[in-house]
Amino acid sequence: MNVSKLTPTTTPIIVFWFRRDLRLHDNAALHHALKTAQEQSLRVVPVFIFDRTILDDLDDKYDRRVEFIHTAVEEIQTELVKIGSTLVVRYGVPIEVWAQLSSEFTITEVFTNHDYEPYATKRDAAVKALLNKSSAQFHTFKDTVIFEKDEVLTGENRPYTVFTPYSRKWKAQLTEYYTKSYPTSAYQSAFWRSDPLPIPSLAAMGFVAVGQPFPTKHLREDIVRNYDKTRDFPATEGTTRLSVHLRFGTVSVRELVRTALAANETWLNELIWRDFYQQILWHFPRIETTSFKPEYDRIPWRQGTEADADFERWCEGQTGYPIVDAGMRELNATGYMHNRVRMITASFLTKHLLLDWRRGERYFAKKLLDFDLAANNGGWQWAASTGCDAVPYFRIFNPTTQTEKFDAKYEYIKRWISELNTLTYPAPIVDHTFARQRALETYKQALRA
Repeated sequence: MNVSKLTPTTTPIIVFWFRRDLRLHDNAALHHALKTAQEQSLRVVPVFIFDRTILDDLDDKYDRRVEFIHTAVEEIQTELVKIGSTLVVRYGVPIEVWAQLSSEFTITEVFTNHDYEPYATKRDAAVKALLNKSSAQFHTFKDTVIFEKDEVLTGENRPYTVFTPYSRKWKAQLTEYYTKSYPTSAYQSAFWRSDPLPIPSLAAMGFVAVGQPFPTKHLREDIVRNYDKTRDFPATEGTTRLSVHLRFGTVSVRELVRTALAANETWLNELIWRDFYQQILWHFPRIETTSFKPEYDRIPWRQGTEADADFERWCEGQTGYPIVDAGMRELNATGYMHNRVRMITASFLTKHLLLDWRRGERYFAKKLLDFDLAANNGGWQWAASTGCDAVPYFRIFNPTTQTEKFDAKYEYIKRWISELNTLTYPAPIVDHTFARQRALETYKQALRA
């Protein structure tokens, strides 16, 4: 495997660590790293680590998220080479990579952006402790959201757990300060000067490139302007498809919020939901594995051979409910699913099939190109009625009604189910009326206990 190596030196350097912020422009921590380096007459070495702690757990070696990240890293490298610099890319366990870098170079400071997931906070604490042993400082900054952690609180200084009042406070606190871009290009002369260093190939890390195009990061403002009218119809091009770019930071949330403020409040609310779920995960990390509402963990989700078979049929898009099956087939084929259909499929699994929301959440985590723990967890717990500000348990989506409202001509469904209306398409896995009544009784009894 090709490994990026710098010539060992005792010259003090500053390191910038890319994670879920894969861009050079309008990058908070990168801006602070370059500005600090220029003030101290030092150089910034940009680093990216393909984290084996995460990658080794991926069963699918065709995982397009790894390919997306690899492509984004190559794009950053191309930009850096144009200004005479290079990206240092390593493949390994972060704490081991940082131990190696610390032994090779005189690192005075490391700059990076906040990551709010439980694994990331533990990883960063370990790296910070390691760097402190060699007197290197570890700085992190807000970049992936507009407001974080304790920045938007109730009058009692508690985190909001209901979206609507949170969004009102979010908008009331918003000023131009929070949406201004960071002028990283003004300090690009502070980058380390070096010939290009090799980037480990996907094959060297055990992955295979699919080669299919990814959604563009070009923002179509016509879609944003009409978002409130088009967002619920999966057959139309009514959403921006920017979620994967927001997930990995190839676009700036600040730039998107500026566009939303000028164009469409409904789209702005979608960006606020991202902040909301990130602060929920930060304040309540237990939701990664448990229901936000503890009493909902008393629900006796179906288990056993029959339940497992039903789960497999749901995964494969073979439930006999066309809107559900179309969504699952789209997910399996492309790594994407329209947001309205995500709600329908999640409701179907948890309410119609009475299967644990965690099973569905984990399946989406494996398949979604834009998988984000906070948003995925929030969406699933919303649909299952177990989360904060979730739909009440007695709200159960009727797949037929949802189809009539949002895909009446079956355009989306026919795109993914070629055998519709033939003998090869399965009969419904469960009767809607029966499933609805079973879910109502099960939830009611569990919550009464």
